[in-house]
Amino acid sequence: MAGNLRFSVVVCAYTERRWDDLVAAVASLKAQTEPPHEIILSIDHNPALYARAVAELPGTVCVENLGTQGLSDARNAGLAAATGDVIAFLDDDAVAEPGWLAVLAGGYADLRVVGVGGFAEPAWEAGRPAWFPREFDWVVGCTYLGMPEAAAPVRNMVGCNMSFRRELFDGPEAVGGFNPGIGRLGTRPVGCEETELCIRVHQAHPEALILFDPRGVVHHKVPASRGTWGYFRSRCYAEGLSKAAVSALVGSGQALEAERSYTTRTLPRGVVAGLADAARGRPGGPRRAGAIVAGVSITAFGYALGRLAPRRFIGPAARRRPSPVVPAP
Repeated sequence: MAGNLRFSVVVCAYTERRWDDLVAAVASLKAQTEPPHEIILSIDHNPALYARAVAELPGTVCVENLGTQGLSDARNAGLAAATGDVIAFLDDDAVAEPGWLAVLAGGYADLRVVGVGGFAEPAWEAGRPAWFPREFDWVVGCTYLGMPEAAAPVRNMVGCNMSFRRELFDGPEAVGGFNPGIGRLGTRPVGCEETELCIRVHQAHPEALILFDPRGVVHHKVPASRGTWGYFRSRCYAEGLSKAAVSALVGSGQALEAERSYTTRTLPRGVVAGLADAARGRPGGPRRAGAIVAGVSITAFGYALGRLAPRRFIGPAARRRPSPVVPAP
């Protein structure tokens, strides 16, 4: 229980290569100051991993994703199994600080709030590269520079640190689950499924609030392979394609609302800061400024390509609204 709310926490996993990370994620949930009602492990198309989780992770509810392979339907399988009042999501390579659920629960004191997310701090396996701008921490699935510094309403949450009231998925005003066509498609990591879901929530319930509270912290592992220019470039390109998919579903107005402020305010400040560091002789400044300019350009190119040729880059399932998800009674 976190306050008067029962929290079901869903952790999705797909590979045994992250077994130690999954064990650490579960341990962090069991160490919460306000324990969860249940911990649900949703295993994505990996029977061996499912069997190991059942055998070696007691105190958890293990389910299998029998729908479309990928993160979206793995999350939907967790939603369908959840019995709590609030359903939270933690990545299998993230660990939550002990007060995480207590902070999220506090946000729901306002009855207008239907979703609460927190701060995702990158845990760099090999240290942050000097050239990697904090404004682009979304590339590694973390909270980026430019997000609110105190609790405030936002358009969407970071996928590894988010929660929703159960009634969004269960009942006459349900908005449906995560769209399986927006997750990973083949080898191209097209994502933004949590963004599309949050926008659907705003469209269905204009009065509702989704809250970001940076006091609710999780530490998201960033392996050395993701601190490379090649990964940065591919994720920016995929993000552009993802935003094109979201725009096709919900309209470009809301799909790009937060990005307009980000590109006109946050990123120019980052470029100026990088150049200022260069003038002071601090390492990495020019490369950070260059990475910001390059990242914006690559993302914009991916978006334009996705909008011009959606059938080539966006799967047909992404063009359909997802079916309702009915959690367990």
